[in-house]
Amino acid sequence: MTGQPSRPSRPSRPSRPHPPRRRTGPERPPADDPARRAALDVLRAVRERDSYANLVLPKLLRERRITGRDAALATELGYGTSRAVGLLDAVLGACSDRPLSDVEGVVLDALRLGAYQLLRTRIPAHAAVASTVDLIRAERGSGAAGFVNAVLRRVTEQDEQAWVDELAPDPDVDPIGYSALATSHPRWIAQAFAEALGSRDEPLRRALTADDARPAVHLVARPGEVSAEELAAMTGGDVAPYSPYGVHLEAGTGDPGDLEPLRERLAAVQDEGSQLCALALANAPLEGSDERWLDLCAGPGGKAALLGALVAIEGGALDAVEKTPHRADLVRNATKGLPVTVHVADGRDSGLPGGGFDRVLVDAPCTGLGALRRRPEARWRRQPSDVAGLTRLQRELLTSALSLVRPGGVVAYVVCSPHLSETIGVVGDVARRTGAERLDTRGLFPGVPDLGDGPHVQLWPHLHGTDAMFCALLRRPV
Repeated sequence: MTGQPSRPSRPSRPSRPHPPRRRTGPERPPADDPARRAALDVLRAVRERDSYANLVLPKLLRERRITGRDAALATELGYGTSRAVGLLDAVLGACSDRPLSDVEGVVLDALRLGAYQLLRTRIPAHAAVASTVDLIRAERGSGAAGFVNAVLRRVTEQDEQAWVDELAPDPDVDPIGYSALATSHPRWIAQAFAEALGSRDEPLRRALTADDARPAVHLVARPGEVSAEELAAMTGGDVAPYSPYGVHLEAGTGDPGDLEPLRERLAAVQDEGSQLCALALANAPLEGSDERWLDLCAGPGGKAALLGALVAIEGGALDAVEKTPHRADLVRNATKGLPVTVHVADGRDSGLPGGGFDRVLVDAPCTGLGALRRRPEARWRRQPSDVAGLTRLQRELLTSALSLVRPGGVVAYVVCSPHLSETIGVVGDVARRTGAERLDTRGLFPGVPDLGDGPHVQLWPHLHGTDAMFCALLRRPV
């Protein structure tokens, strides 16, 4: 992970004055710096063990009893640095006298941590540099500390926008490349967003900028147990704009798992886009029986819990299929107390009776390009080569779902990705081969604006404040 690929040089642009950033806070962090130490350890775990930052950090904060402002700082630095690796590496590469590939891993982690503070926070430059030098001196001694100090001092010579102007492709010649570096996305992901949006210009930049921002926490109230208004009052959040069960909390408000409604199973963490997709399936018009629902790819159980609560109100039941035993246990835990039966099986060959279900959800494994803002390091792990294998799996799962739903029943195909191969490509291919009717899904997202030409729905962070969820509804021919 060393940033954007090299490109042919071009004449430098005329220098432009950049106003100094307003800096607040102490000039030097305390000698005991638990927040930055935690952030550095998160970066190391991601690099060395392929860990997930959003799993490592909460555990680390609990173990070290880091709370309050220190926990908030560790979260901002750990997640923010993980998201911004491409931009940071481009800047660090321009400031280093050696290739970043030759820099020891932990030293590079520290450089990224320091550069993030300099470019994307209001932490005073002296504090950002000094704290990073102190961290690496404790790890690798004075030699490494001197190198880090020299590189970061070069980073301080310009602000983020000036570095982007110097290092990114010319926006008039290569707008996708410019936006990719400016918002710290791999170029291929920026290209996928551009194709889904049908734009290489301002809509793309807005989408990538929103995808690069730290998201709010979304909660879902359990139907039949608590209303969104009650949950908002209990948590200090705001009722969501579109989901009747959703509540939004500001980013940085702490670990939502500590909230009493979540501990008591009255609510769970779930992106509003995921809620809307599950509700679209639950509310799709249906003739005949409506008692047996199926979640064909249920782990870790968020949508299964919402669907299970909804079908329970009507006296029905949900079957949930999950291939991995560990994730099946997560589904059981998420749906405890609901009429949900969990099966450990492959959704492509579940062993369940064909034509036996009224509604089926296929929340298929995907690249996750639509949830990159919630998975800080994911954008640097996914590769274009991942798409082909996933689309093959997605087609097989959707085909299986259409064999499991009864004639006249409805299947929802959902992925957290805007990549056209994973969305309209999969749905169009399966609909042609099976004869399934593609329903106009937009009417099942009431009050949600900017849903395009249909018949599917593609949500976006910059338009809807949700993850970039895709939802298509299909009906099995009678």
